[in-house]
Amino acid sequence: MKVLVLGAGNVGRAIAWDLRDEFDVHVADLSDDRLRAVSGFATPFKLDASRFDKLVEAMKGFELVIGALPGRFGYSSIKAAIKAGVDMVDVSFTPENPLELREEAENAQVTVIFDAGFAPGLSHILMGRIWNELDDMSEGYIYVGGLPKEPRPPLYYRITWSPKDLIEEYTRPARVIRGGEVTAVDPLSEIKTVEIEDFTFEAFPSDGLRSLLESVRVERLEEWTLRWPGHLEKMKVLKELGFFKEEHVDKTLEVITPLMTYDSPDFSVMKVVGIEPGRTISYTLYDEEREFTSMARVTGYTASAIARLVAEGSCIFGVIPPEILGMRIDTFRRILDDLEERGIRPRREENASPGDS
Repeated sequence: MKVLVLGAGNVGRAIAWDLRDEFDVHVADLSDDRLRAVSGFATPFKLDASRFDKLVEAMKGFELVIGALPGRFGYSSIKAAIKAGVDMVDVSFTPENPLELREEAENAQVTVIFDAGFAPGLSHILMGRIWNELDDMSEGYIYVGGLPKEPRPPLYYRITWSPKDLIEEYTRPARVIRGGEVTAVDPLSEIKTVEIEDFTFEAFPSDGLRSLLESVRVERLEEWTLRWPGHLEKMKVLKELGFFKEEHVDKTLEVITPLMTYDSPDFSVMKVVGIEPGRTISYTLYDEEREFTSMARVTGYTASAIARLVAEGSCIFGVIPPEILGMRIDTFRRILDDLEERGIRPRREENASPGDS
């Protein structure tokens, strides 16, 4: 099967490398440097993803497309895949709602799994499994972070993905469910301490629930993103001073990106919790950098596990959120087996605490 990976960044490289022995993998990107980095295990070619017609034409030569582009390209890439009549697995954090394309995908007999990365992605798969196991879930919490093992001042964070998408986490209102109703909160208006796996983090509400807001209706449902202590207050000051406004953000990134670009192994941590009266189920994951950065591993390998399911026809036509794969025990087990083979092992616990102090 010919597979096209859109994007040769950290995540795209990990996906292509993981699928190299099973598929005829091609990788598209605009950067010659990034394309050279994948040339040893995939067929690289240059493509401008912002040109919709060219994207559709390129996709027609493949049986499966995996999107690993920045969020601003995600929705148009999904539309292009549907127009080209090719199945797609996408990890981009697109601001638009891919479920709006459900009818188009069904009519084209195309399968699209969106938000198929780490969070959203694996977080939703685990929450979907918990939701299926509990009889009367009333609360759900996702705690997730990708962090340097050796954080450096002044920002105590290392960028391993799109800098613009990072800033958007601090500016996009975080949709949560409180009192059974969907509401939006300023992501930096609530900062709390969270303890997971013997670490102490700061956490802020982030807009990662997305499709879970519709598929898992409970009294309280929240995603909290984790950072090392000291980072969030500085981001809050920059935001309050207007440095994250659209007209200023490029200049801001010129200044702060070098402060978050340095050598340090990274790690990823996640805790997904579901609560019903008298019973709690949680999954906890810790992963360290190995052949790729940890964030590339947990994001890319989740996407490649889902891609294998789509390639073999295990998913119905339409636009499908990742939690559906967790609610189905067969697809849930397949994904976790794939991840375990790669050293990514979520640990299940019952009657565990929610994880915040």
